[in-house]
Amino acid sequence: MTDRSTEARPGQKGPAGSSEDTAVRPPLTERIQQRVSRAAQEHQANKENKAAAKPAVAPRGPRRARLRLTRVDPWSVMKTSFLLAVAFGVVTVVAVLMIWTVLDRAGVWDSINQTVSDVVGQESASDFDVENYVGTDRVLGFTMVVAAVDVVLLTAVATLGAFLYNMAAALLGGVEVTLAEDN
Repeated sequence: MTDRSTEARPGQKGPAGSSEDTAVRPPLTERIQQRVSRAAQEHQANKENKAAAKPAVAPRGPRRARLRLTRVDPWSVMKTSFLLAVAFGVVTVVAVLMIWTVLDRAGVWDSINQTVSDVVGQESASDFDVENYVGTDRVLGFTMVVAAVDVVLLTAVATLGAFLYNMAAALLGGVEVTLAEDN
Protein backbone atom coordinates (compact mmCIF):
# COMPACT_ATOMS: atom_id res chain seq x y z
CA MET A 1 0.00 0.00 0.00
CA THR A 2 1.20 3.42 -0.81
CA ASP A 3 0.98 6.49 1.32
CA ARG A 4 -1.56 8.80 -0.14
CA SER A 5 -0.50 11.80 1.83
CA THR A 6 2.61 12.17 -0.27
CA GLU A 7 1.05 11.55 -3.68
CA ALA A 8 0.14 14.46 -5.84
CA ARG A 9 -3.36 14.59 -7.18
CA PRO A 10 -4.05 15.88 -10.65
CA GLY A 11 -4.55 19.65 -10.57
CA GLN A 12 -2.78 20.06 -7.24
CA LYS A 13 0.72 21.17 -6.55
CA GLY A 14 2.77 19.59 -3.93
CA PRO A 15 1.73 16.86 -1.47
CA ALA A 16 -1.85 15.66 -1.31
CA GLY A 17 -2.80 17.26 1.96
CA SER A 18 -1.62 20.83 1.26
CA SER A 19 -4.55 22.86 -0.07
CA GLU A 20 -2.74 26.13 0.48
CA ASP A 21 -0.92 25.77 -2.85
CA THR A 22 -4.12 25.10 -4.81
CA ALA A 23 -6.11 28.07 -6.14
CA VAL A 24 -9.83 27.44 -6.35
CA ARG A 25 -11.75 29.71 -8.72
CA PRO A 26 -15.21 30.80 -7.72
CA PRO A 27 -18.06 29.76 -10.02
CA LEU A 28 -18.72 31.73 -13.19
CA THR A 29 -21.88 33.42 -11.90
CA GLU A 30 -20.06 34.78 -8.86
CA ARG A 31 -17.24 36.14 -11.01
CA ILE A 32 -19.73 37.88 -13.34
CA GLN A 33 -21.60 39.37 -10.38
CA GLN A 34 -18.34 40.66 -8.90
CA ARG A 35 -17.33 42.32 -12.16
CA VAL A 36 -20.76 43.87 -12.65
CA SER A 37 -20.77 45.26 -9.12
CA ARG A 38 -17.23 46.65 -9.59
CA ALA A 39 -18.29 48.31 -12.86
CA ALA A 40 -21.37 49.82 -11.18
CA GLN A 41 -19.20 51.20 -8.38
CA GLU A 42 -16.74 52.70 -10.87
CA HIS A 43 -19.60 54.22 -12.85
CA GLN A 44 -21.05 55.80 -9.71
CA ALA A 45 -17.62 57.12 -8.69
CA ASN A 46 -17.05 58.61 -12.17
CA LYS A 47 -20.49 60.25 -12.09
CA GLU A 48 -19.75 61.80 -8.69
CA ASN A 49 -16.34 63.02 -9.92
CA LYS A 50 -17.88 64.63 -12.99
CA ALA A 51 -20.62 66.28 -10.95
CA ALA A 52 -18.05 67.66 -8.54
CA ALA A 53 -15.73 68.83 -11.34
CA LYS A 54 -18.34 70.68 -13.41
CA PRO A 55 -18.56 73.86 -11.35
CA ALA A 56 -14.77 74.13 -11.20
CA VAL A 57 -14.39 74.10 -15.01
CA ALA A 58 -15.17 77.40 -16.73
CA PRO A 59 -17.36 77.12 -19.82
CA ARG A 60 -15.30 77.19 -22.98
CA GLY A 61 -16.30 79.40 -25.89
CA PRO A 62 -16.88 78.11 -29.38
CA ARG A 63 -13.90 76.92 -31.37
CA ARG A 64 -12.76 79.27 -34.09
CA ALA A 65 -10.82 78.62 -37.27
CA ARG A 66 -9.22 81.25 -39.50
CA LEU A 67 -9.30 80.20 -43.15
CA ARG A 68 -8.23 81.90 -46.34
CA LEU A 69 -10.24 81.71 -49.57
CA THR A 70 -7.51 81.58 -52.18
CA ARG A 71 -9.33 80.26 -55.26
CA VAL A 72 -12.86 80.15 -56.64
CA ASP A 73 -13.62 77.63 -59.38
CA PRO A 74 -14.88 79.61 -62.41
CA TRP A 75 -16.82 76.65 -63.81
CA SER A 76 -18.87 76.22 -60.62
CA VAL A 77 -19.42 79.99 -60.46
CA MET A 78 -20.65 79.97 -64.05
CA LYS A 79 -23.08 77.09 -63.44
CA THR A 80 -24.44 78.64 -60.26
CA SER A 81 -24.77 82.12 -61.71
CA PHE A 82 -26.51 80.74 -64.82
CA LEU A 83 -29.06 78.93 -62.67
CA LEU A 84 -29.67 82.00 -60.51
CA ALA A 85 -29.93 84.25 -63.57
CA VAL A 86 -32.52 81.96 -65.15
CA ALA A 87 -34.50 81.99 -61.89
CA PHE A 88 -34.25 85.79 -61.81
CA GLY A 89 -35.47 85.95 -65.43
CA VAL A 90 -38.48 83.73 -64.69
CA VAL A 91 -39.35 85.81 -61.63
CA THR A 92 -39.11 89.00 -63.71
CA VAL A 93 -41.44 87.69 -66.43
CA VAL A 94 -43.98 86.43 -63.88
CA ALA A 95 -43.87 89.71 -61.95
CA VAL A 96 -44.46 91.80 -65.10
CA LEU A 97 -47.32 89.51 -66.14
CA MET A 98 -48.95 89.84 -62.72
CA ILE A 99 -48.57 93.63 -62.67
CA TRP A 100 -50.02 94.02 -66.16
CA THR A 101 -52.92 91.69 -65.31
CA VAL A 102 -53.71 93.67 -62.16
CA LEU A 103 -53.57 96.94 -64.09
CA ASP A 104 -55.90 95.52 -66.74
CA ARG A 105 -58.39 94.15 -64.17
CA ALA A 106 -58.34 97.47 -62.32
CA GLY A 107 -59.36 99.26 -65.50
CA VAL A 108 -56.27 101.44 -65.75
CA TRP A 109 -56.07 101.08 -69.54
CA ASP A 110 -59.70 102.12 -70.02
CA SER A 111 -59.14 105.06 -67.70
CA ILE A 112 -56.09 106.20 -69.70
CA ASN A 113 -58.04 105.86 -72.96
CA GLN A 114 -60.89 107.94 -71.51
CA THR A 115 -58.48 110.62 -70.24
CA VAL A 116 -56.79 110.89 -73.64
CA SER A 117 -60.22 111.15 -75.32
CA ASP A 118 -61.26 113.94 -72.96
CA VAL A 119 -58.02 115.90 -73.42
CA VAL A 120 -57.60 115.56 -77.18
CA GLY A 121 -61.21 115.58 -78.24
CA GLN A 122 -63.77 112.99 -79.18
CA GLU A 123 -63.28 112.84 -82.94
CA SER A 124 -59.50 112.57 -83.15
CA ALA A 125 -59.03 110.22 -80.16
CA SER A 126 -61.65 107.65 -81.04
CA ASP A 127 -59.04 105.39 -82.64
CA PHE A 128 -56.53 105.74 -79.76
CA ASP A 129 -55.97 102.66 -77.58
CA VAL A 130 -53.09 102.65 -75.08
CA GLU A 131 -52.92 98.84 -75.20
CA ASN A 132 -51.65 99.08 -78.78
CA TYR A 133 -48.49 100.67 -77.34
CA VAL A 134 -48.13 99.02 -73.91
CA GLY A 135 -50.28 95.91 -74.27
CA THR A 136 -49.62 92.73 -72.37
CA ASP A 137 -48.24 90.85 -75.39
CA ARG A 138 -45.84 93.60 -76.35
CA VAL A 139 -44.62 94.16 -72.78
CA LEU A 140 -44.19 90.42 -72.09
CA GLY A 141 -42.20 90.00 -75.31
CA PHE A 142 -39.92 92.88 -74.36
CA THR A 143 -39.57 91.45 -70.82
CA MET A 144 -38.54 88.03 -72.18
CA VAL A 145 -35.89 89.59 -74.39
CA VAL A 146 -34.53 91.59 -71.45
CA ALA A 147 -34.57 88.46 -69.25
CA ALA A 148 -32.62 86.46 -71.87
CA VAL A 149 -30.03 89.22 -72.18
CA ASP A 150 -29.79 89.40 -68.37
CA VAL A 151 -29.13 85.65 -68.18
CA VAL A 152 -26.21 85.96 -70.58
CA LEU A 153 -24.81 89.12 -68.99
CA LEU A 154 -25.14 87.99 -65.36
CA THR A 155 -23.50 84.64 -66.14
CA ALA A 156 -20.64 86.33 -67.99
CA VAL A 157 -20.08 88.95 -65.30
CA ALA A 158 -20.06 86.36 -62.50
CA THR A 159 -17.61 84.13 -64.36
CA LEU A 160 -15.36 87.08 -65.16
CA GLY A 161 -15.55 88.07 -61.50
CA ALA A 162 -14.33 84.58 -60.49
CA PHE A 163 -11.34 84.89 -62.84
CA LEU A 164 -10.53 88.35 -61.51
CA TYR A 165 -10.82 87.17 -57.91
CA ASN A 166 -8.43 84.29 -58.59
CA MET A 167 -5.86 86.68 -60.07
CA ALA A 168 -6.21 89.11 -57.15
CA ALA A 169 -5.99 86.26 -54.63
CA ALA A 170 -2.80 85.02 -56.29
CA LEU A 171 -1.27 88.46 -55.73
CA LEU A 172 -2.69 89.36 -52.33
CA GLY A 173 -3.44 86.00 -50.72
CA GLY A 174 -7.24 85.95 -50.81
CA VAL A 175 -9.94 86.76 -48.31
CA GLU A 176 -9.52 85.66 -44.69
CA VAL A 177 -12.58 84.15 -43.09
CA THR A 178 -13.02 83.25 -39.42
CA LEU A 179 -15.42 80.37 -38.80
CA ALA A 180 -16.89 79.52 -35.39
CA GLU A 181 -18.79 76.52 -34.07
CA ASP A 182 -22.37 76.87 -32.91
CA ASN A 183 -23.01 76.16 -29.25
